[in-house]
Order: sequence, then structure tokens, then C-alpha cells
Amino acid sequence: MTSTDVRKEAEDSGPSGYAAARLRLLTEETRSGPPRRKALSQLTDDWLAGLFAAAADKLPGVSLVAVGGYGRGELSPRSDLDLLLLHDGGDPTEVAGLADRLWYPVWDLGLALDHSVRTPAEARKTAGEDLKVHLGLLDARHLAGDPALTAGLRTAALADWRNQAPKRLPQLQELCAERADRQGELQYLLEPDLKEARGGLRDATALRAVAASWLADAPREGLDEARRRLLDVRDALHLTTGRATDRLSLQEQDQVAAELGLLDADTLLRQVYEAARVISYASDVTWREVGRVLRSRAVRPRLRKMARERSDFLRRAVAGDGRALGGGKPTAERSPLAEGVVEQDGEVVLARAARPERDPVLPLRAAAAAAQAGLPLSLHAVRRLAATVRPLPTPWPAEAREQLVTLLGSGRPTVDVWEALEAAGLITRLLPDWERVRCRPQRNAVHLWTVDRHLIETAVRASEFTRRVSRPDLLLVAALLHDIGKGWPGDHSVAGETIAKDVAVRIGFDRADAAVLAALVRHHLLLVETATRRDLEDPATVRSVAEAVGSPGTLELLHALTEADALATGPAAWSSWRGSLVADLVKRVAAVLAGDDPEEPATAAPTAEQERLAIEAAATGSPVLSLRAQTEPPADTTAEQPTGDPEPLGVELIVAVPDQPRVLPAVAGVLALHRLTVRTAELRAQDLPTGVDGAVLLLNWRVAAEYGSLPQAARLRADLVRALDGSLDIAGRLAERDAAYPRRRGTVAPPARVTVAPAASRHATVIEVRAQDAPGLLLRIGRALEDAAVRVRSMHVSTLGANAVDAFYVTDDTGAPLPPAEATAVARKLEETLRA
Repeated sequence: MTSTDVRKEAEDSGPSGYAAARLRLLTEETRSGPPRRKALSQLTDDWLAGLFAAAADKLPGVSLVAVGGYGRGELSPRSDLDLLLLHDGGDPTEVAGLADRLWYPVWDLGLALDHSVRTPAEARKTAGEDLKVHLGLLDARHLAGDPALTAGLRTAALADWRNQAPKRLPQLQELCAERADRQGELQYLLEPDLKEARGGLRDATALRAVAASWLADAPREGLDEARRRLLDVRDALHLTTGRATDRLSLQEQDQVAAELGLLDADTLLRQVYEAARVISYASDVTWREVGRVLRSRAVRPRLRKMARERSDFLRRAVAGDGRALGGGKPTAERSPLAEGVVEQDGEVVLARAARPERDPVLPLRAAAAAAQAGLPLSLHAVRRLAATVRPLPTPWPAEAREQLVTLLGSGRPTVDVWEALEAAGLITRLLPDWERVRCRPQRNAVHLWTVDRHLIETAVRASEFTRRVSRPDLLLVAALLHDIGKGWPGDHSVAGETIAKDVAVRIGFDRADAAVLAALVRHHLLLVETATRRDLEDPATVRSVAEAVGSPGTLELLHALTEADALATGPAAWSSWRGSLVADLVKRVAAVLAGDDPEEPATAAPTAEQERLAIEAAATGSPVLSLRAQTEPPADTTAEQPTGDPEPLGVELIVAVPDQPRVLPAVAGVLALHRLTVRTAELRAQDLPTGVDGAVLLLNWRVAAEYGSLPQAARLRADLVRALDGSLDIAGRLAERDAAYPRRRGTVAPPARVTVAPAASRHATVIEVRAQDAPGLLLRIGRALEDAAVRVRSMHVSTLGANAVDAFYVTDDTGAPLPPAEATAVARKLEETLRA
């Protein structure tokens, strides 16, 4: 059925015909995107025009007007109908009756309606008071009735907008900024709002309004395509959900991707991010230009007055002695920043003598100069560089590499300058491997950014640590490349090592430096993973890190890179506790690299507190415990990084329990009930003084409250007593609590994975568990290990977002590591338990 047939069916059959024609149109597989939106708008236009003709009964001085998105002809399947019934002030009763005869058929079909009834004067007055109403009138489109009435309002609304632009545009910019603060940046969100988030459809509409003011205009390259892509995604979202929603939720992304014919949800998100980035960059450039124009208008009257005064002065001077006086040197309009690069009117532009076609280093030089000056790189300069500059030779000349390092080391201004180069396609021309990580989503709640933005954020963070390392250039380039392998299959660190070495040679580093960069990328997770998941008292742990790092210089760089990477990931990825563990590991590895041999760990003598608790537990035959908060200054105490106030590292929990089965799951379960997160734990049999009978297990835990204050020690002890004697159903209590708080639907978590870490320790077998973090996880693991008849010597817990990575040092009853076959069997059984 053709569009004409569909429209004729709607016209002939009234509301029911329109509904059927609308449904037929929305289910056509051959039509989507702009053609479908246009056809849906036209179908709705014809239906409403028919309603108006029947309802108006030749009533003069009225017209029906589409405004907002409907006025632009951008009807998505579940879009509101934005309608204005315009009248010339005739009989109010007749106008109200006409409105009822128009609105009720729309409501009867279940369509969302945003409606108003106004005279042209009332519409202009309301627009003057409400910016959003004025924006809607800018897209006013005549549907039915008196066309002159509609044309008059549209002309007046546009004239008002242009006349009031100096006042209205700053208000619009503030509105956009407030919305961005609430909704975030579309190009980085895992569940973005396609309309309200920064870089979304609202911002695209704002750019149209700026253009309508004639005060400034947005960069047009790719803008229409970006807007079309977001509209297509919204259409698919409406069709798959059957709801009028703009929120692209995780559980709906696969369906939306399929509706659009895309490979998967990641491909969908990447396209959304690319579109949002175009709109965001266009917004930045446009609002900067609006500010420049408004500032220029504000100073123009003063400049005209100064020009008149200067002209009068010169005329008087010539009349007096026959020659013009200098009157002072004019202020220079351009300030040099670097060769071929100048500052003009608050932006970095190319010098008049610059020749990009002969100077392949100019893009990096201009970018570095802009970042160093904290100024934006002008749109005109970026476009000219993209259009004319020659490719850099391979390997790069030394100046190009130095300018790249300068750009990366400029701190926060680097981000905006990098985005300007990215918008023009210059980054992928300089670094072709960048294409695979550009706009690539990271489906991990810990990460705030896409892969490419995370790499730039890491360089920004690394620029704060350049005084801590002897080779800041290697640190900054490693920060830029450390996740470059995420665009390839397999372990991104392994893939990234090869890419980093290739890039390093291409940009002009010698073989030794390229090898260091490759090692930094390969091992950029080594320090934090080892520090939080392994026993640092075990010499095997320290030796393995020393062998991987190889030299003190690489260790120094890796330490700084580790912190920069974590800080650029998000708040959950770094803390004083993690920093102190990494610093401790670095200190131990540095000693090994300096020639010291790590000593075998000796059994630590019990502290007075531990001995007191052990004696009390033996004497009473029941568990006893103590809680003590711990604080420590930040790990970095260099002169450049003030230590500030101590930060809490958690709470030390010491539990002494008469030796009995199920101690570990009981303690873990009680801590879960009280919402205490376990960071590290050590379990050992405690020797008692002569004359004290019994056997006592001592558990040293470091815990932190999920939120709120810590529970009282007496209450923890009471619950632990009940857990050990079986009167407290921990699993049931946790299940009840979980059921009381319905979980939000989301992506299905991958199954748990349990492995045996080879050669991780000579004193115990290390079993590593990777699973979805949840209350009671340690309880389940503890029970499974008890059932396997193994002893837990210590455990190291690492939680990032929803992912838990826990390492358990286990032995047999004699305290020896498990035989390989038995260790594999324990790991397999534990994995089956966690997947059940």
C-alpha cells in the first residue's frame, strides 16, 4: 500500500481509519527513518486537517498550527502531538467548542497531546515569558484554517526571537547547561536519555534556534546526520518498548539494535555516542561564538566613542602643526603562541604566514600551544588543518613527538583541544589505531567514560605525576595507549602491548623506549591487581612482580600509571586503601630490584589485643571480637602532592573463636547481614599461653560499612554466637532482605568463574573467584570451601562496581598447598556452586 493509499484510508474512515493507517505505516518493514517520520507527519496532518474542516464549520479567523517536534515534521511512533489552536479573538464559546471537537478525538485514540488555545498576541506574550514556548513557535507549521493567521504569528515569533536574541540566547545556554548537569553527557552514559542529555535532541533543537537568531550558526558538517541517527534510535526505541520513552535502558538495547539492523548493543551505543559527540562539539563551538558576538556588541558603542575622540584629536593636531600625531600604538589583535600559531579574540588560530601544506607538524604544534595557553582551538583553524596538512613521515620528527607530549602534559585543557582535533578526523590520521577505541562503550559501572575519553583522562591525571618520574614523556604516552588494545579481541593488555610498541616506533621513540612503553601497557593492571588480590608477605608474589617489571625505572613509571589509570576510571577504582597497598607492593618490589631477597614470612607474634581476645575466647568457650577504625595518610607524600588529612582505610575487626567448623561462613554471613564489606581477611590458629587449655582460631579482617555507621561490637558478637550455634538463619535473612528491595531489570551478569592461580605462592594454593558481587557471596564461598575440606589461610577481596575478584589462599589439613588435581577439583566444585 502506498502513502497515498494510507492517507486516503485515514481520510475516508475517520479516527478508526487513521488509527489503522498509522498502525500499518509503523509496521511497514520497507520504510523507516526520515521517510517514515515524514509519512507519519503527513498522515497526521491530513487527519487533523479533516477533523478541523468538519469541526470548524467555516468558522472564520482560526487556524490549527503544529509546533515543536511535530512542527518540524519529526513524529516518532510515540511522540506527543504539539498543537496550537490560533484564533483572532472571536466568540470564546465557539473557539472552546472547536477545541473540544479537535482534542477529544486525539485523546480517544490514546495519543499524547500538548495543546493550547491562544490569539497571536497571547501566543507572543506567553513566548516572551516562557522560553520553551518561544522555542516551540520557531518551528510553527500551518495545518488547517486561516493560513494568514499562522503566517503572521510565525513571522512575528521569528522577529521577536531575533530582536531579543542578546537576552534570549544566554537564557537558552543556561537552560542547556542546567539540563546537562541533571542528565549528564549522552556520549558517555550506559543508559542515556536521547533527548535530554547533553549532545541529545534538545541540544540539536537549541542549535536550530541559535541559527534562527542570525547571531551565530553551528558547524554544519555531520550535524544533520547526527540528529537523524538519534531520531532513528528513538523511533526504534518507541517501537520495541511500545512506550513514549527517550531513555535507552540496558535491557532494551539489544532489541533496539536488532530493530535498526545493527550487529549488537555495543554497535548501537557507539553510533549514539558518535552522534552525541558531533552535537556536543557543535554546541561548544556555537555557544563560544555566541559569547564572542555578544561581547563584541557590548563593547562596540565604547569603541565608536573612542574612534570619534581619536578622529577629533587627529583633526585638531593636523590643523595645529600640519602633521598627524601618533596618539599611541594600537593594541595588537594577534599574539604569537608558537611558530604558525597565534591567539586572536580568545581562540587559537593559524598565523597568516602559516602554510599547513608544507608543515606536517603544525596540527600538533597548534594543539599543544592551545592546551598550554588554556584556549580553544578555533573551528576555522581545525578545518584548515584537516583540509590541507600533509601526513607526518614515519618515524615522526622529534618536534612532532615533543609536541604530542606537550599536548598530553597540559592537564585539563587537553580534553577540549583533543576533542576539536577528533571532530575534524585529525586524531585517527595521526594515530590510526585510535579508530578502534573511538566512542567505544565500556559496559562496567566503574568506568565513567568511553575507552577513548578514558585514555585522555588518564593522560590528564598522569600530567599531575610528571614530577614523580624520571621519564615523564614515557608516562604520558603510556597513559594515552594503555587501553588501546580494547578495540581488539582477547586480553586488551596483550593486544595493547603489540600496538603500543608499533605506535612508539612510528612516533619516533628508540627501541629501548618502545620496549618500556610496551611493558607499561602490558602490565598496567599488574600492581593494583596484585596488591589487592595477593598476599604481599609471600615472597613469591613480590618476585613475580619484579620479574615482570624488570627495572626500577619501569616500576616508577608503572606506579604513576597505575594511579593515573585508576583515578581516570572513576571514584570506585581508587582509594587510600588501594593506594597504600600499591605503595607497599612497590616498596617491596623496588627492594628486590635493588638486589634484596625477600624473606620468607615468619609467623607474626600476636599483639596484646589478639592474645587477650584469644585467652577470653578459650576461657568462655564463645567468640569474642573487637572493632577499631584505622586511618593512614595518602600513599603519595611527595612535595608536589601534599598529604592533607588522613583518610579512613577501613575498620580492623579481630575475631577470636574456639576452633570449630563453619567459622569462616559464619563470620562472613554476619558481616553481610550488617552490611559490612570485607577488604582483606586472615585466618590462623592462635597459640595460647602455657596453662590455658583449648584451641582458638584468630581472624583478622579489614572491613568497611557500605553506608551509615558501624554496628556495635556487642551486637556483632551476639549474632556471631547465634550463627555458630545454628539459631540464626543467615541465608534466609539475606534472602528476605534481598526480596524486600526489588532489583531493577538490567543485563544478565556473566556466570562466575573460578581458577587456580599457577605458582602464585609456595605456601598455599591460590584460588581466584570472579563473580557478580552480592550480599552473602563470601558466605557461599566459605561454605563451599568448608565442604571441600580445605583450610582458608587468608583471602584478599577486590570489588569494582558489580564485579568481585576474590583470592583465597587455601591449604590442606596439614597446612600444605593442595596437589594440582585436588586444587582443580575444588575450583570446579566452587564454580558449580556459585553458578547454581
